[in-house]
Amino acid sequence: MSATGGERARSKGGSGSGARDRSTEPAVELPVARVLVDVSPHHLDRPFDYLVPSRFDADAVPGCRVRVRFNGRLLDGFLLERVAESDYAGRLAWLQRVVSSEPVLVGELLELVRAVARRYAGTLNDVARLAVPPRHARVENEAVAARPSESPPPPDCAAWSRYGHGAAFLRAVREGKPARAVWQSLPDEDWSNRLAELAAAAASERRSAILVVPDHRDLARLTKSCAALLGDRRVVSLSSGLGQAERYRRWLAVRRGDVRIVVGTRAAMFAPVVPPLGLVVVWDDGDDQHLYPTAPYPHVRDVLTHRAHSAGAALLIGGLARTAEAEMLVESGWAGEIVAGRTEVRSAAPRVTAIGEDDAQLARDPTIRSARLPSIAFQAARQALRDGTPVLVQVPRRGYMPALGCARCGERATCRKCAGPLAVPVGTGDTARPPSCRWCGAIEHAFRCVNCGTDRMRAIVIGAARTAEELGKAFGGVTVRTSGGNEVLDRVPEAPALVVATPGVEPVAAGGYGAALLLDARAMLSRPELRAGEQALRRWFAAATLVRPSDSGGRVVVLAESELPPVQALVRWDPSWYAARELAGRAELGYPPAKRVASVDGSPEAVNELLDGVELPGSGEILGPVPLGEVDAEGESERERALLRVDRAHGRLLADALYEAQVRRGRGGSGPVRVQLDPLEPI
Repeated sequence: MSATGGERARSKGGSGSGARDRSTEPAVELPVARVLVDVSPHHLDRPFDYLVPSRFDADAVPGCRVRVRFNGRLLDGFLLERVAESDYAGRLAWLQRVVSSEPVLVGELLELVRAVARRYAGTLNDVARLAVPPRHARVENEAVAARPSESPPPPDCAAWSRYGHGAAFLRAVREGKPARAVWQSLPDEDWSNRLAELAAAAASERRSAILVVPDHRDLARLTKSCAALLGDRRVVSLSSGLGQAERYRRWLAVRRGDVRIVVGTRAAMFAPVVPPLGLVVVWDDGDDQHLYPTAPYPHVRDVLTHRAHSAGAALLIGGLARTAEAEMLVESGWAGEIVAGRTEVRSAAPRVTAIGEDDAQLARDPTIRSARLPSIAFQAARQALRDGTPVLVQVPRRGYMPALGCARCGERATCRKCAGPLAVPVGTGDTARPPSCRWCGAIEHAFRCVNCGTDRMRAIVIGAARTAEELGKAFGGVTVRTSGGNEVLDRVPEAPALVVATPGVEPVAAGGYGAALLLDARAMLSRPELRAGEQALRRWFAAATLVRPSDSGGRVVVLAESELPPVQALVRWDPSWYAARELAGRAELGYPPAKRVASVDGSPEAVNELLDGVELPGSGEILGPVPLGEVDAEGESERERALLRVDRAHGRLLADALYEAQVRRGRGGSGPVRVQLDPLEPI
């Protein structure tokens, strides 16, 4: 039921504007505007009715930006619709201003915003802020460039023929069929060209396409491939990193139908493309950058899955690895899979070696399980350098010694002042310098383990800076390059060199690396996270694809035991096997995606207050609350977290229950709470 902002304006002394409004005549037709006012609380998440003055009749169109008085303040809003009369019995306030007559929140975009808000128990305003960029007045008045009049020719499907059902999926996109698939890219594949071919298939029949990648490096690569195949005027790149004017200019070009092919980072999942939507793609859906870090925390994969389903468009979830969520779509039959045969995989992949694969390795090198760089890694690196090729060294963390622990028992070394982690400062290169706290900066001169009392420390994880220093000593005369932090390399030449990089910023080597060393693999797998194995495998695949195929001498050495499931998946180059195993394990334990989970964070009082107001479905259960480690001066927990878990079939009911609980809290709550459905790390 709609409400009015005028009632609140009068209660706060808005009589001055009311006096001016009495002489204003309402519009003759559809004089009532329903406005989404820019307010955040859940109990105000509904449209409010305002009268449209006759002078705004032509400009006050559904979807436009307006200004209204609400609770005594002049606020922004979106005009959602106009109706003949209001169901509010009192006097309505007047629309104060039409900021722009450009309809920016209307039609399919408005329905998408509503659907995302409901899925994540958020408000329309929270999602609208993500979907509609800030206005730039000058851009709206710029002349519009002429759009291409002819459709591009359909692409060749020869490259997709390497995969089972690949060519058929490309034809389905061209014919406008709602095909859905999970694509496992081959290690030597130019994935950006393949995605550009899918976009061209949609564009050849004048259908729109949205392709979303995790970061700016992937975006630059995909944009270049699409522009080369379709031309610059048919493709637009959207990302939050653009300036306000340029971002709004490109967004308007999409909304007005000047461009039909949109590539971008997570901001592009809301791109207001002109129907019909023919294709949506998410590349590397396991990357955590696909999750919006602001409320209501939507994930690109889930939003694009909804868009494909509601618009009858084709959907492709592609990557080098496979997430448990993507595997669930395959196992449920909702999506097919596009994978290559084992012969193709073996010919395209490098040779992968894990430590302890056979007894001969252990006999030659008894320290192989404990050494950070055992002999098999040295041999692979030396051979690649002798062949005149660079060697990639992947290190999980940047810095020098980013994590320290007790030398006797392994307990993490923490600050006596704030309990933060101790580390050797980044880039000091001075092993004699005492460690300092990464949280408060206090220097620790007299460490003593809280567990066993010893005064000696050792590095739990060695950072990229320390690794580069060690390798420089071990391989005298060889160039050592680093990529990570503020110094990211895009490419390295085809010459002998050691390239130390953190995951996600590995530079491309001309002709491919001769070898890759995946260091501290056991540390990556032992992280206390639900997705530790999945994330480690995804990062290993990303690094291994930069290495030459095995028939060209390419070799990957992963420093973890070969019997570990993620290591086995890498050695066999079989991400779908690991994803199926991971999904089965989570289903047995009741973890996502087999169950729908929500996390509730806040003060103990606020969390308990919200939990008391949640009416869960029959399959629901509450885990916790548990303290998050932050304590006040009295030693009491300042923040707690509770998990709410239901069967996946009841996921919508869980979202609705959390939404209603937040509405009931209203303004009288004991503090803010952070509600997140489908968090990446619920534990």
